[in-house]
Amino acid sequence: MDALILSTHDRNQTPAPLGAAPATVARWFDTAAEAAAPVSDGTLAGDQAAAETFRRLATAANTRSAYRSAVRAWCAWCQVHGRPALPADAADVAAFLAGERARGLAAPTLVLRRAALRYLHRAAGLPTPTDDLRVAQTLAGISRAAAAAGETPRKVAAATDAILRQLLAPIPGDLRGLRDRALLIVGFAGALRRAEIAAIRVERLAPTERGLVLELPQSKGSQAAAVRIPLPYGSTELCPVRAIRNWRAAAAIEAGPLFRRLWAPGPARPGQPAVPPRLGTAPLSPQSVGDIVQARAAAAGFDPAAFGGHSLKRGALTTGMSRGAHPAQLKRLGRHKRFDTLGEYLEFGDLFEGHPLKGAL
Repeated sequence: MDALILSTHDRNQTPAPLGAAPATVARWFDTAAEAAAPVSDGTLAGDQAAAETFRRLATAANTRSAYRSAVRAWCAWCQVHGRPALPADAADVAAFLAGERARGLAAPTLVLRRAALRYLHRAAGLPTPTDDLRVAQTLAGISRAAAAAGETPRKVAAATDAILRQLLAPIPGDLRGLRDRALLIVGFAGALRRAEIAAIRVERLAPTERGLVLELPQSKGSQAAAVRIPLPYGSTELCPVRAIRNWRAAAAIEAGPLFRRLWAPGPARPGQPAVPPRLGTAPLSPQSVGDIVQARAAAAGFDPAAFGGHSLKRGALTTGMSRGAHPAQLKRLGRHKRFDTLGEYLEFGDLFEGHPLKGAL
C-alpha cells in the first residue's frame, strides 16, 4: 500500500513542488499518483518512464484514488491555516487528523488519511512525518475515544443460503431479473467481493465436468497473480452454472463482461408491446453491484441499509461455517491470507449456541 512510487531524482518525473502553494502540491500529487499503461520506446528515458509507471502500479487503483482525495483534503487544510503542505510538519499532521475527527470522520478514515500523507512524502522522496510519535499518539487517542463512544465498523448482513433464497424469491424472470439472479448466486457461490463480481468476463469462465472455473487476473488478496475460483454445479435454485447459462442465453452474451448495465427502455407506443431494456457493453461498476444487492434486499422485505456488496461473501462463509466446514476450507474459499481476516467475514449468530463451556457450567 505504501510502495515508493517516485523519486525526485527520476529523470522523467516533474520535481516535487517543495514549499509550493498547497493547491500546487495537490495538482502535482494527482499527476504523480496516476498510472497509465507502461510504455517504453527502447531508450533509457523510455525504460525509466516505464519503471516509474510500474512503481505506481504497485499500489491498487482504488487505494491511489483514496490517497488523492486525502491529499486534497490535507492541502485544503494547509491553505486555510497557512501551513506548508510539502514537506509537512508532524505537529501539523497531528492537528489535521484531530480537525478531521472534529468534522465527524471515522477513525478508520483517519488511518487512511495518515497513510496518504506518508505516500505523498515518499512520492516526493522525503522523510515521512507520519512516523512521528505525535502523529501515532494522536491516532491512538482518536481510536480509543471512538471505541469509548461505541463506534464500531459497520458490517453488512450476511446473505446466507436461507436469506439468499428470500432475496431470489420475488425476482421476476425478465432480462433484468435473470441478470440480478445470476449476479447474486455467483457472488454467493464464489464468495466474491463486489469488485470481483464486476470484473467477471465470459472468456475467463472455463467449463469442467464439475462446474465452471472462474479466473480473475487479480483480486484484493492477490494483486500480483491470477486466482481460480470454482463455481460448482448445484442441485437447487442456487446453482451458479445454470444461473449464468440462463442469463447469457437471454442476453446473447458471447464474450466480454458477464454482468452489464441495462438501460431502461422508453415508453411503449399505444397498442405496441413493451420495449425491452437495452443491454450495454461495459461492465457494471462495483458500486452498481452493491446497489443491486440492496435493491433486491428491499424488494424481499429487508432493510436495504443492512445489506451491501460484501453481504454475498459474508453469507457464503457464514453458510460454510454453519455446515461444519473446516476453517482452512473457509479461508481458501474466501481467499484470505490470514485467519483473523476470515473472522471478520463470519456472522456467528447466537452467542450462546455452541458455547465451548456448554454443559460444564
